[in-house]
Amino acid sequence: MTLLDGWGRCTGGRAEVRGPLDRQALRALVASRPAHGLLARGAGCSYGDAAQNTGGLVLAPATEPGITVDAGGGTVRAAGSATFAEILARTVPRGLLLPVLPGTARLTLGGAVAADVHGKNQRTDGSLAAWLDSVELLDGNGRLHLLTPDREEFRATVGGMGLTGLVLAATVRLIPITGTRLRVTTRRAADLDALLAELDAARSRYAVAWIDTTATGAALGRGVVDLGDHLDEPDDRDEPDGLDDLDGLDDRGGLDGLEYAPARARRAPRLPFCPFIPPTARAFNSLWYHRAPRERTAVQQLPAFFHRLDAVRDWNRALGPRGFLQYQFAVPDGAHGLIAEVLTALGAVGAAPFLGTVKRFGPASGCPLSFPLPGWSLAVDLPRGGRRLHAVLDRLDRRVADAGGRIYLAKDARLGRPAFDAMYGPLTDWRATRARLDPDGTMRSDLGRRLGLCR
Repeated sequence: MTLLDGWGRCTGGRAEVRGPLDRQALRALVASRPAHGLLARGAGCSYGDAAQNTGGLVLAPATEPGITVDAGGGTVRAAGSATFAEILARTVPRGLLLPVLPGTARLTLGGAVAADVHGKNQRTDGSLAAWLDSVELLDGNGRLHLLTPDREEFRATVGGMGLTGLVLAATVRLIPITGTRLRVTTRRAADLDALLAELDAARSRYAVAWIDTTATGAALGRGVVDLGDHLDEPDDRDEPDGLDDLDGLDDRGGLDGLEYAPARARRAPRLPFCPFIPPTARAFNSLWYHRAPRERTAVQQLPAFFHRLDAVRDWNRALGPRGFLQYQFAVPDGAHGLIAEVLTALGAVGAAPFLGTVKRFGPASGCPLSFPLPGWSLAVDLPRGGRRLHAVLDRLDRRVADAGGRIYLAKDARLGRPAFDAMYGPLTDWRATRARLDPDGTMRSDLGRRLGLCR
């Protein structure tokens, strides 16, 4: 039995771990109906217990990470165990980019499908569901399905947190890029109203705001807005004269010199204590805000803009042995006052929220368990606390639910079933589809049991 945990390192449980396996072996394993259930695990990027099956069987990974790029058709077919970093390394040199890029490139495609991930462009381009041509699923009966967006099984699986079957592979439509650089405009916003106004007025493809989670009074909700757009010009190249490759690829494999080349990550120290308490969280946030330019336009490479935290390896281990929580919610238009309410409530109980982001969301995907909805999203990272903190978060869950909002399941480690039911509804159609795909309830997870999605 192996100890598995979420990225927040506060939900650990032991399970039998196997993988990778070929399709024949996977079908035989599913047909054997493991006594305590089965779950596919990707890179362990979910913050809570979504990728855990305590006491049961976990495939980590389920399959080998195969990747096939159709440059002419503008698509990539990749195994569920392929990471975004591996896919980008194959697609970017061909002038093609994954259309949805969350905050890390470490996650797997299977995990991204299960969570219906979103990026800094959800308002303009939607979540991953909008870009999937098909999903190859091995269900709880051991049957293979090619799921397309017109099928109810597709909508149940995308965002379904791995509880409808094993995502063996998926085909994603890509967006063309001329180069790997973006024009990024950064602006400071003096308070929450100014921050939300900047995001609401943004017309760039990518928009996100860092928010000072500790500011109070007139400065409550101040932050820094980043707006990004791809440059319509090729990357600068430093190549020897006479390079003439008939298929347009240079000697490094890139079209006109394109490549996805993140810097080598520095390893974070493992600290025996959490460095964030209210005074240090306030100091960190204040320093970050005041170091940001009032307004600046600069050019950034893909990794620096999309995957800044990937530059520090295992940064979650630098937050002390108790781990941390992320509280991420989305609320509809008109309910943005909850952002200020959440920040104020966390400060009142002595929490030390050290990192926060705000996004403007657009239309939902139509998948029952998908997170984004038209409105606003706030994500706050904070040290794991005691009963006072959890009591406040429970109260905030009810406020989010009453406003018509929801919590992001891929980031959650503590949501209770009553609040979940109020946020996501009875899920009658999803449950009926899951029962057809997995009548014996083979696919299980700790999150699923906690929220009543599986037994």
